[in-house]
Amino acid sequence: MKNGAGLNKKKKNKEEIIALLGWGTEFEGKLTFEGAVRVDGIFTGEVQSNGMLIIGEKGFVRADIRASVVLVHGEAHGTIRAQSRVEAYSPAKIYGDIYSPVLVFGEGVVFEGTSHMTGEPEGNSGIQGQIKNGDS
Repeated sequence: MKNGAGLNKKKKNKEEIIALLGWGTEFEGKLTFEGAVRVDGIFTGEVQSNGMLIIGEKGFVRADIRASVVLVHGEAHGTIRAQSRVEAYSPAKIYGDIYSPVLVFGEGVVFEGTSHMTGEPEGNSGIQGQIKNGDS
């Protein structure tokens, strides 16, 4: 095998976690990032990203979320706007509206709200425009 062979292989649909809000921590504010962030603690506020937000089993998020991909294993309250997809797996609980072209829910997920797979609500210019322009 040649030197470095296989080092450049990357798994598809997986992002390296660049930040972690661990269990037992709380944060309130605006979270903006590239890559993937995992929340296992409590986060309240706003999330804007072109990357992936992962809410762990012990994670609790009360926020307006705008990201490319949102994976929920914990509890989320608020509006989720995903450019690519939203996935939720037991014991996930989602309370709020979801805007995403792809929704994947595993057995045992609790979802109370509305889902929209055809686009943004009127008056919004889309996730990309708001993230790039820094608009709220």
